[in-house]
Amino acid sequence: MAARPAPPTGTDPEPPEQGPRTSWMVLGAVVLLLLAASLFGGRDTSSDTAVGASSGTATGAPPPRPGSATNVSPSVRPVGRHLPRSKPLRLLIPKISVDAPFTDLAIAPNGQLEPPPADDVNLVGWHAKGASPGETGTSIIAGHVDTATSAAVFAGLSELEKGDVFSVVRADRRRASFVVDSVETFEKDRFPSRRVYADTPEAQVRLITCAGDYDRSVRDYTDNLVVFAHLM
Repeated sequence: MAARPAPPTGTDPEPPEQGPRTSWMVLGAVVLLLLAASLFGGRDTSSDTAVGASSGTATGAPPPRPGSATNVSPSVRPVGRHLPRSKPLRLLIPKISVDAPFTDLAIAPNGQLEPPPADDVNLVGWHAKGASPGETGTSIIAGHVDTATSAAVFAGLSELEKGDVFSVVRADRRRASFVVDSVETFEKDRFPSRRVYADTPEAQVRLITCAGDYDRSVRDYTDNLVVFAHLM
């Protein structure tokens, strides 16, 4: 399976003075072999400006790239329950009334993960070259937090708590159910890339979106919200 380039970076256009804040969901650091700690944002993709790895403040060696069982060290055997690879179709989070279809997120020519379409607020994206939800490894799922006119699919993500359950309906007609381990907010300039994206012998999922305040000077949100979960 192909190597897992990591999620992108970027900036948001300044939101209107009135109305809801605007943001793309965010995916955090690890661009190919470079390390970047900020995530992409912005509802107007024509205004997005890619930010290179030098913009991040995370330091040290590049973390393991997010992926599937093929990226897990051969010496490490899968732990716990896991499912074969299968494309996700819908994300179901009953607690926050999420019932959303998936779109594939690909790596753009600049080495960054492309954001989901801006015109559909009830849509989540998954890193299609990474682990599929339920497969051994770390599966990355991201969605918008809001738009200029309305809340978006992950507006309520911060309401999830340890022990909550959500599921992914897959193309193989299986429903992969996940239990939340933790819900954490990280400053973008201190984003723990290795912890979020590193492969694992378990089947795990990360749900990621924007959080914190909107910083008009950089036209982006200050934080990222990450839900850590594992296959039941």
